[in-house]
Amino acid sequence: MRVAIIGTGYVGLVSGACFADFGHIVTCVDKDKAKIDKLHAGIMPIYEPGLENLVANNVKEERLFFTTDAAEAVKDADAVFIAVGTPSRRGDGHADLSYVYAAAEEIGQMMNGFTVIVTKSTVPVGTGDEVEAIIRRVRPDGDFAVVSNPEFLREGAAIKDFKIPDRVVVGTEDERAKQVMRELYRPLFLNETPILFTARRTSELIKYAANAFLAVKITFINEMADLCEKVGANVQEVSRGIGLDGRIGSKFLNAGPGYGGSCFPKDTLALTKTADDYGSPVRIVDTVVEVNAARKKAMAAKVIAAMGGDVKGKTIGVLGLAFKQNTDDMRDAPSLDILPALTASGAKVVAFDPEAMKEAAHLLKDITYADSAYKAVDGADAMVIITEWDQFRALDFARIKGAMKGNVVVDLRNIYSPEDMAKHGFAYTSIGRPAI
Repeated sequence: MRVAIIGTGYVGLVSGACFADFGHIVTCVDKDKAKIDKLHAGIMPIYEPGLENLVANNVKEERLFFTTDAAEAVKDADAVFIAVGTPSRRGDGHADLSYVYAAAEEIGQMMNGFTVIVTKSTVPVGTGDEVEAIIRRVRPDGDFAVVSNPEFLREGAAIKDFKIPDRVVVGTEDERAKQVMRELYRPLFLNETPILFTARRTSELIKYAANAFLAVKITFINEMADLCEKVGANVQEVSRGIGLDGRIGSKFLNAGPGYGGSCFPKDTLALTKTADDYGSPVRIVDTVVEVNAARKKAMAAKVIAAMGGDVKGKTIGVLGLAFKQNTDDMRDAPSLDILPALTASGAKVVAFDPEAMKEAAHLLKDITYADSAYKAVDGADAMVIITEWDQFRALDFARIKGAMKGNVVVDLRNIYSPEDMAKHGFAYTSIGRPAI
């Protein structure tokens, strides 16, 4: 099939490359000429494991194309995916849908013959109705169907999630559109992937409900971690003890510095605003948003306490800046709350992240960047682990101890065991576990 994807951000680029790998002919469209030029040169605008090779292979096989000219891509397409950004709007927290609506208007002007317009961007309930109205206004005689097809891609594992998903959700009651969507996802039938067809508004809500529920799990275990610290319990054992219950499950029960990234902060906020607009508040999610924001700020106080209550004039080596491992995404990363608070308290911060330092440099101005974990802690009074990159899981602690001036380690991801760290002579602080 012929597919056009409007937007070459995280969702658009990954989806386009994967659809091309399924055998479809895909054209990714973006107004940013510099980005398209880089993609033509094989330079990825984001870091995602495996994406560079996947794009290169499908470009070579002439299944994947990039352009700034939407007209040619849209007029020949069986399906056009809207994969533009929907950032939180300043002031009220609603999702900014201006890019979605602008894309819809352009598609309406360019489409030719029956076209399935698929909203891949994360959008509030009812957005599909407005997209349909915009296109109908632009093309009163147009033959089209507007479909919701939310993405459930985890950064760092997006290609696997697209090709071996838990489910595919498709919101449409149009039979012709259902056939097009079945054909697009036909390769997944080999894996017996559940494809759930729903009404469009139901599909839109599924995306928000899923992310909100996961955010609730993360926030719950973080609050249990705080309680564990008060009562002398071990949050990792609590997590395992409840996660073995099939009704609960073990995923998203790892205590840490709070959730961040492009989805959970934005989507939980958008869901609470939608719920308020419809007079049906989601109080659990409201609380999750509030607790998570406070938690990220509290992590700086945790570091300061571990260093005796005063960090003025002290050097802190920080490992990890991205909101999670295997991505360069700095959106709402806990580091954006923690590091400014430390520097405001008088500390000198030296940080290293395998992929996110270029992005971080735009957002964190008052810190020094090192080119390895060991250089980040050279001469440091304390080491703080913020992101759980694999390369931080097996550090040479004899080398670390020799390089550091002090012996304080604050592990905000519980990568190491308190017993091992005590043997190495570190004053070790972690999340929700008794100190040794």
